[in-house]
Parts: sequence; C-alpha cells; structure tokens
Amino acid sequence: QVQLVESGGGLVQPGGSLRLSCAASGFAFGTYAMSWYRQAPGKERELVATITAAGVGVNYADSVKGRFTISRDNAKQSVHLQMNSLKPEDTAVYYCYVAVYRIGWREYWGQGTQVTVSS
Repeated sequence: QVQLVESGGGLVQPGGSLRLSCAASGFAFGTYAMSWYRQAPGKERELVATITAAGVGVNYADSVKGRFTISRDNAKQSVHLQMNSLKPEDTAVYYCYVAVYRIGWREYWGQGTQVTVSS
C-alpha cells in the first residue's frame, strides 16, 4: 500500500524558511520521480517541483525558482522541499505526489501540510 506522509509545515514570517519532508512507503521509491504540489485557497493545485528517481534532474515552477530546493534520500525513502525567502503568496497546502506503475499508472497523494506565510 502506497503511503506518503508530509511534515514540516507551519506559520512563518515573510522572508523566513521552512523545510518540508515526505516519508514514502509501499513502492520502489528509488525508481520513481517525486513531486511537490501546492494548492492555495480558491486556486487550482499547481506543480511546485519535481526530482527524478536518481535525484539528478530537478524542475521548478517559475514562481519558486531560486528560492526552493527539492531533494531526496533514497536510502531513507524520503523527499524534501527546502523553502527560503518565503512570500505570502507561498501560503498553501503542500502535497507530496508520486505516479506509480502498477498494471497502469496510478497517482498517489499525501494528506498535505499547511504552510502559512504571514507577519
């Protein structure tokens, strides 16, 4: 059973930092790309960052480039999102995501962790 459990969200002032973590289980973690998405109130869910299975390739939304860093630890089956220089517009629920091939591709999401950037 695939499980994704996020942690690390909270309230932070503008300009501050947070580090999100996602603990994964139930699939061959080291063979799949992992992503972080976010959804702000009243907005659609958007892709924030993706990291390839080996951790060599990364991609970011334009809105977070230069401020956020995605990383993974395949030995610990975890993926992280380091968020620096946070802005109020980064306020959202952040989700860990993976698409796993099991007789067809299936998508899995974590429960989400709230990030609030406010003074």
